[in-house]
Amino acid sequence: MAAAKGKKEGAQREGLARRASGTLSRPTSPLTVGALECALSAEFPASDAESWDRTGMTVGDPARLVAGVAVALDPTVAAVDAAADAGANVLVTHHPAFLAPPDSFRPAPSPAASSGAAVWRAVERGVAVMSFHTALDVSLQAQRVLPSMLGLAFERVLVPVSQDGGKGYGQLCRPAADDAMTLGRLAARCTSVFARPPRVWGDFSREVASVVTCTGSAGDVARAALAAQADCLVCGEIKYHEALDVSWAGLAVIDLGHDTSELPLAGVLAEAVRGAGVPDELVTILDQRDNWSYPETVRV
Repeated sequence: MAAAKGKKEGAQREGLARRASGTLSRPTSPLTVGALECALSAEFPASDAESWDRTGMTVGDPARLVAGVAVALDPTVAAVDAAADAGANVLVTHHPAFLAPPDSFRPAPSPAASSGAAVWRAVERGVAVMSFHTALDVSLQAQRVLPSMLGLAFERVLVPVSQDGGKGYGQLCRPAADDAMTLGRLAARCTSVFARPPRVWGDFSREVASVVTCTGSAGDVARAALAAQADCLVCGEIKYHEALDVSWAGLAVIDLGHDTSELPLAGVLAEAVRGAGVPDELVTILDQRDNWSYPETVRV
């Protein structure tokens, strides 16, 4: 009788083991949410960020185990839902959920209706949110993104924020020696690489021997590029009057669009998440390319 009972219990354990390793089971990460935040903060330290920025986790329980990680540019309400629907309980983004503290935390389709809408949704769906914004912008990992995508040779950071000059804003680059680059050709390359036509200031036939790249807002990088006698600035966004001034002073400008220039940084974050120990199958990059569109790309 005892032997039969032991045999039955052994079979049950074997069945449970098979079930746990089968298609119904979901792999989990041994990392806690807090440990993941610490690992990413070591890659993108808060000390590198601007004083007005928010770096690290703004929503979440650091004691929970990481079940999955979604990566995105923006922590929108839709992104929180997409993360949760993908089985992720962590959303890692470039931009933070907020800079100034929200006025309220209420359900809404976006922070335009309630400044704390994304926070509310994250708490509601059990998704931790952590962001690395300007600490990512100045990182060594981010410096190579635009130059490599555009086939440019990186030379140095233009506006350093560290004493050794390794981290900072803007990348001074040069085309390959055998690449007869013109402004028109570089603009066409941007259109091909990013699948969106940029805004361009300057003569398309102008020869381009030096280029400064910059994700997001150009800020001080535009004047620094002019001072460095660069031929062209490729940035995510530049104010109209600033573009007008620097272009008349001799600096051509290619404005990619803020999000267009920064969407590739989600790949940098995803790689850092994997490097922290989260298995590749638990990492999802959310597609936020279609928040808006150009009318000439849509058939009416």
